[in-house]
Amino acid sequence: MTYKEKIDKGKLPVHVAVIMDGNGRWAKQKGNQRIFGHRNGIQAVRETVEAAAEAGIGFLTLYTFSTENWQRPRMEVDVLMSLLVSSLNDEMPALQKNNIKLTAIGDMEGLDKDVVRQLETVMKKTANNTGLKLVLALNYSGRWEIMDAVGRIKTNAEAGKLNGQPVTEALFSAYLNTHDMPDPELLIRTGGEYRISNFLLWQIAYSELYFTPLLWPDFKKEDFYRAIVDFQQRERRFGKTGEQLNQYEPSQIQ
Repeated sequence: MTYKEKIDKGKLPVHVAVIMDGNGRWAKQKGNQRIFGHRNGIQAVRETVEAAAEAGIGFLTLYTFSTENWQRPRMEVDVLMSLLVSSLNDEMPALQKNNIKLTAIGDMEGLDKDVVRQLETVMKKTANNTGLKLVLALNYSGRWEIMDAVGRIKTNAEAGKLNGQPVTEALFSAYLNTHDMPDPELLIRTGGEYRISNFLLWQIAYSELYFTPLLWPDFKKEDFYRAIVDFQQRERRFGKTGEQLNQYEPSQIQ
């Protein structure tokens, strides 16, 4: 039985986030430059998106380019931006065919104009699609997002727009880039590293973490399904004990 066949459709995570790590090491193992790994990682993105759509996942967020990635060699950054533009153009037919809606989070003002232009084109053309919501985290980091939210709350408070409202978790969440989507229940990281790398720091407070030694270009559909099956075997307690959870029906546990 394949992992896809083992998936319980009644226990799917609504939102899955992925840290796509290992392109550079994959290329090095094959005696090539890091750029070779990035190019081959595109197929892993394609398979992961298709797998999420086929499984019935509601939201898939991919950590595509972090604010820290600007520190990489200029040639690598340029290639990444070029690959992003070409990939957005190339994948348009597949997004439409599979009813996938593309959105993005991050500091769009800091991105190259060609990237923003192509991104906006694809988002506009897929805006009415009702299937998987594919979210690209671009020029993004968790700390940047939190500081951005704090700054905008401060500005609105000083302008009297909060009407004296206290800053609650709900209000703070409303100022995050992810205000219109649920927090991820599952975070997958490839590449064998055990860290979060400044990704969705507020949102993953209760996410299940899944780490795999597979380098990103080697990550296939069945590997994504395996992560889903692993998630479904876990007990999500949200600070409670297992005994407390067992007092309620599964439908009562959020």
